[in-house]
Amino acid sequence: MNIAIIPARGGSKRIPRKNIKKFCGQPMLAYPIKAALESGVIDKVIVSTEDEEIAAVAREYGAEVPFYRSAALADDHTGTSPVVRDTLQRLLQLGWDIQHCACIYATTPLLSSVLIKQAYEQLCETSADYVFTSARFSFPIQRALLQTKTGGVTPFDPASIVKRSQDLPPAFHDAGQLYWGSCNTWLDQNKYIFSEKSQMLVLPPHLVQDIDTLEDWNHAELLYRMLQSQ
Repeated sequence: MNIAIIPARGGSKRIPRKNIKKFCGQPMLAYPIKAALESGVIDKVIVSTEDEEIAAVAREYGAEVPFYRSAALADDHTGTSPVVRDTLQRLLQLGWDIQHCACIYATTPLLSSVLIKQAYEQLCETSADYVFTSARFSFPIQRALLQTKTGGVTPFDPASIVKRSQDLPPAFHDAGQLYWGSCNTWLDQNKYIFSEKSQMLVLPPHLVQDIDTLEDWNHAELLYRMLQSQ
């Protein structure tokens, strides 16, 4: 089977309880659960959490919480991959037969079921270890500027600052949404998401928004409403 794992701990600091805070009328967590279940390529959605209230919301919207995440994996410093590996290992111990796994972040209301399916198909059609969503930087990062301690300005890359934008290669960033890989790939600690063996599904800017501050949240709601009105 194919599963989605949504990491959703309860200790968000910058936006308290953001994983279940109401976003355009529904708990934030409801959006990735619904998108995954409607994608047609995911059999079960598992929410990894240590929080009983988050678990209740997850179950209400169709996800499963077969066990709670340990406190050691629910602090501010634990990365996503250890959480996914731990969840997969525990599910395999329960006898689950898992072929592919999508890690989907909890705060992804702009991620659609169509994109989840598209990324999965890209994974299956290529030899990539991972396929993840990304976006292109709107301005060449090679021409970035740094501010000195005295308030002055210095080029981040002096060799590139004099070049024309069109002469510099485009750069991309992780969209912070979706990461597909086989179960075996996720369990292999020597395989990394951001490597030459991974591929990107590049999204347009209006489908990408980090949600770390209230300003981010408000902007994401504007984008979501715009998409719903089309």
